[in-house]
Amino acid sequence: MSKHHRLPATVSALAADGPHTDAAEGTLAGDVMRGLSALPKQLSSKYFYDAQGSRLFERIMRLPAYYPTRVEARLLRRHARALLAALTPTGAPMELLELGSGDGRKTLALCREWLKAGASLCYRPMDISAQALERLGQRAARQLPALSVHPLCGDYFQTWPLPQARRHQVALFLGSNLGNFTDAEANRFLRRVRAHLRPGDSLMLGLDLRKDPSTVLAAYDDPEGVTAAFNLNLLRRLNRELGMDFDLAAFRHYASYCPLQGVARSFLVSLRAQSVHSRVLGQSFGFEPGEVIYTEQSQKYERAGVEAMASQCGFALHAWFEDPELPYALVVCRAKA
Repeated sequence: MSKHHRLPATVSALAADGPHTDAAEGTLAGDVMRGLSALPKQLSSKYFYDAQGSRLFERIMRLPAYYPTRVEARLLRRHARALLAALTPTGAPMELLELGSGDGRKTLALCREWLKAGASLCYRPMDISAQALERLGQRAARQLPALSVHPLCGDYFQTWPLPQARRHQVALFLGSNLGNFTDAEANRFLRRVRAHLRPGDSLMLGLDLRKDPSTVLAAYDDPEGVTAAFNLNLLRRLNRELGMDFDLAAFRHYASYCPLQGVARSFLVSLRAQSVHSRVLGQSFGFEPGEVIYTEQSQKYERAGVEAMASQCGFALHAWFEDPELPYALVVCRAKA
């Protein structure tokens, strides 16, 4: 689970709030029907972020065991000038496109350093949440009035602006949100990003790296129980929006980490035999004792794998900035011709 600034790392135009009652692919109703009919059962992490989920997520980011947020922010502060040089080696004006910007807190701090360094910068935060973009715009106006900010609400690839001849486009995808994708999904996503960039344009990724398994697991199963509440809140959302009758006390959060695969996974475990009905879907779903709903994964990377993935998707790895204490990397890639 890559819980940073994000609203979810999704390429869908699905809004983060409000009911979705048809069963088409990419809607809450359709995804839940398919996910709870599958083996194993699964629910997409992109539906975590209703209002309560977003509040719980903010608490998670402040937990002592949850290292990725603070480590990424530290890397951005420490290497701000070097990142600017790596992303725009010719010093050309930059158009910064942040995919899944959320409130943009860390990126605004980075932009402040870049403006101090004399960068010519236009910031285009992109998110499916209009509320998050509104908060970002207000924060930018207060904290950084000299910055040109042009939010884009919706699907990244449908709202992607046409490149300007004199500006170098830089796509930013932070929070190790790429790790929420399977390998195949990550490859498709990066290929779509590459298709929107010109040769020589840049992509910067924030990626969590493999480390002590106990450190990783603690980040996804905190003793305070905030992550458990965050995971279970997904069922509360389904009760509200799809007329379901999940008994939250009949499920518990379970997190695992496989150091061989480098994947953290989150599940909801049924504590008894039960049937859950959806009034909106007109469907019931049976659960056996111990049966799980797979809710999220978070891939932890190694440099060789990142370099190979980037190359396969039309990028060349250009620069790598890594935290030596809790391995995490900011990776600058250049779009190949």
